Amino acid sequence: MNKDQKAAQINEVKDKFSRMASAVLTDFRGVNVENMTALRDEFRKVGVEYKVVKNKLLGIATKEDGFYDNLLPYLKEPTAVAWSFDDPSASAKVIVDFAKKNDKLKIKCAVVDGDVLDAQGVVALSKMPGKNELLATLLATFMEPATGFVRLLQAAPTNFVYLLDARRRQLEEE
Repeated sequence: MNKDQKAAQINEVKDKFSRMASAVLTDFRGVNVENMTALRDEFRKVGVEYKVVKNKLLGIATKEDGFYDNLLPYLKEPTAVAWSFDDPSASAKVIVDFAKKNDKLKIKCAVVDGDVLDAQGVVALSKMPGKNELLATLLATFMEPATGFVRLLQAAPTNFVYLLDARRRQLEEE
């Protein structure tokens, strides 16, 4: 790889780290092509980019960022990075699920908001609700007062009809 190619790859990695919501670093040694293809397919479904990056280039690309010193211990074995740009937990969920089925894939760490999380942190990140679940919860929270108000408006006429019906039955019994 010549200097121009290295510079282009470093700039690409810098760009991805600047736009990411999270990145998960993995050691992919021993994972066969079939399983790697399945993993990449799962990543595509959730909008995550997965790429093998040389450790030295990854170190150079992150040197200006505040998390470089914390990331350095994880740049020993071959590294592939899963960048998630919308949902911080998306890449962690896919990797943790895949690692349960395939023990060859090793989770190294994750970078979220400039903090480096170890493998246990990645597992904890994977258990967090995703962007869609959080949006649904937020929407339900916003809709609850309106829903309650509509129920309240419907209750008065409904209760009045029940009152009239009860009075009608009372008069019929007499």
